[in-house]
Amino acid sequence: MNRIEYITLAMLITGSATFSRAQDPGDFKPASSNVLDAQYPRVDSRSRVQIRMKAPEATKVRVNFWSGPKAEMQKEADGYWTFTTPPMAPGLHYYTVNIDGAEVSDPGSTAYFGGSKWASAVEVPEPGATYYEPQDVPHGQVRVIWYHSSVTGSWRPAFVYTPPGYDLMVWTPPGG
Repeated sequence: MNRIEYITLAMLITGSATFSRAQDPGDFKPASSNVLDAQYPRVDSRSRVQIRMKAPEATKVRVNFWSGPKAEMQKEADGYWTFTTPPMAPGLHYYTVNIDGAEVSDPGSTAYFGGSKWASAVEVPEPGATYYEPQDVPHGQVRVIWYHSSVTGSWRPAFVYTPPGYDLMVWTPPGG
């Protein structure tokens, strides 16, 4: 038995290869990477992701996580197809859904361009990490300053970050 066969057998015996467990509802919440008010994809506290797509006439629906599982989705009686991943590493995970041979993006996910094509993605948060959340610390400002470019002959914006307490004075570019 080679290493891959051994690992696959061990996963099947322990149950860690089971991708969808109807009896384990988890504490799923909409992903922060979803479009406005979309309830799916969802992520639970164990870092599992749930995908749900409506395709009542489809005969085969697969999900393809670029850095994770590629698996068949299960058809529900209401015409929706669902899939729950095993726990995934924190971070942004790109995926597409294949519906009867057509590769599509998930309409509940924000669309991202990566790997030379449009795809969906889901953000799996890192437990306990707050570095992406607003913190109670002094904040600076981002200001937009318009200037006339002698190179392009047009007005252009410049985005300038000023640290907390810094007052941006009117700036004149050299020679301008």
